[in-house]
Amino acid sequence: MIVLDASVLIAFLDPSDAMHGEAVSSMLDLGTHRLLVSPITHAEVLVGPARSGTLASTQAALNALGVMEVALPADAAPQLAGLRATTVLKLPDCCVILAAQQSASTVLTFDRRLAAVATTLGLGVR
Repeated sequence: MIVLDASVLIAFLDPSDAMHGEAVSSMLDLGTHRLLVSPITHAEVLVGPARSGTLASTQAALNALGVMEVALPADAAPQLAGLRATTVLKLPDCCVILAAQQSASTVLTFDRRLAAVATTLGLGVR
């Protein structure tokens, strides 16, 4: 299972994004892995499409990819607060970490800081 960071999905979905080619290559390399996102990451990915009027088609594309949300646990708030307090990460990136921890997954990101923290916490990184 792979937890996707918003940076990867946004680049994958936008052919004009500077990281689009790398995102396509990274996604193709995943093969048949289950693709997961936190609800916050999912919302982050949908902000641009909501602004541009392409929300429905973007959601359809995510569904076609098989991207599924990892539900936040009941005690998400203290866990996220702890991650935020003890790492250099912003709260949305902490959500990626928590989703990966909850699902025992590897993280796919283009964010070096997120990748470094994930590695430090014993998570796989692609």
